[in-house]
Amino acid sequence: MLARLTPTQLMRFAGLFTWGMAGCWLVIMWLEPEAASSLPGGGEHTFFLLILRWVAIHLAFGAVYWWASRGLGQRRPGPADHALLLVLTACAIGVGYFSNSGIGSILLMVVAGLLPWLLPLRVGVAWLILSNLSIIPVFVIAIGQPLLVAIVQSVAYAGFSSLVFVSSLVAMQQAQAREDQRRLNAELRATRALLAESARINERTRISRELHDLLGHHLTALSLNLEVAGHLSEGRVKEHVQQAHTLARLLLTDVREAVSQLRENGAIDLSLALRPLAENVPALDIRMDIETPLTLDDPERAHVLLRCTQEIVTNAVRHAGAQHLWIDVRRSGEQILMSARDDGRGADHLIAGNGLRGMRERLQQYGGQLRIETRAGAGFSLHLTLPATATVMVREGALT
Repeated sequence: MLARLTPTQLMRFAGLFTWGMAGCWLVIMWLEPEAASSLPGGGEHTFFLLILRWVAIHLAFGAVYWWASRGLGQRRPGPADHALLLVLTACAIGVGYFSNSGIGSILLMVVAGLLPWLLPLRVGVAWLILSNLSIIPVFVIAIGQPLLVAIVQSVAYAGFSSLVFVSSLVAMQQAQAREDQRRLNAELRATRALLAESARINERTRISRELHDLLGHHLTALSLNLEVAGHLSEGRVKEHVQQAHTLARLLLTDVREAVSQLRENGAIDLSLALRPLAENVPALDIRMDIETPLTLDDPERAHVLLRCTQEIVTNAVRHAGAQHLWIDVRRSGEQILMSARDDGRGADHLIAGNGLRGMRERLQQYGGQLRIETRAGAGFSLHLTLPATATVMVREGALT
């Protein structure tokens, strides 16, 4: 069963298990009610109230941890996640205070497992140190330890938390490496499909050219010679020569039709090249609507659309923080139109990075255009146009 879980799921359930085991101290309180007298306020409050505070904060920690640890590595953390971390840290300190024990430091180890996923590395390290130092007043006030002992104990627990932090950091880096490998594999499959289509087109073009240049010319010469022979022959010989001439013309017609079919069917299927890019992308639901059939004769233009689609998917995952991406590709007259929109953060003031500039440059090189629409909280939309053939680009250039 454990083999079916991802590393992030294993880490999540390990944190919940640690949280559950830390709650075993509550069982001791129920078995030994006299022990409650040592809790903060033990001489003033009833046993029920003493345990109730502890249970409430402990359950709150578990609930917040379950919510904060959802989809680790598959979503971009935001201010809400940072607020949840603050609540978790406060709950851990509260459990330590109301339990009059070091359980709060154990729960801070659970929090340490979340820090690499929800905070930048430097901020996470600072959070780890400060949260463990903030438990010192609990050791001094609630437990009554001397200040030096409390500091040493806090530092010791911080060492255990550091081990959890580093283990979680390694797991996150491995998850990112697997995602990079998945993305590269998807790009490789898409590029391989495009190369296979290009090779198929080149081979069909070569065969059609050979048929036209060799068989076509030879059959034309044969037909002309048979026509001359028909004029020079008489009787039954002439009849056979005319039949041979007719067959030669039919064969020449068949060759021409075969050459035309080879050239007409020698087009790249864009759907086969683009769909692998949308497969198994974590944290992003990609819905591709590609016109069927949608073919392109020029492999270089197909390659431009492939690279633009790669950049669109990458931007939606890494920068937009989107959960859904819609890509629509179709032909309008002699233009290939591609529209992409996501439900990410968007921005009121767009600063084009290297990816967007590269897309625009690729499209302009082949007579295409790129239009971008975005607004804060309204996602990101791109509209691409690309002439289907070089003839269209030349004609448009002449008109302008």
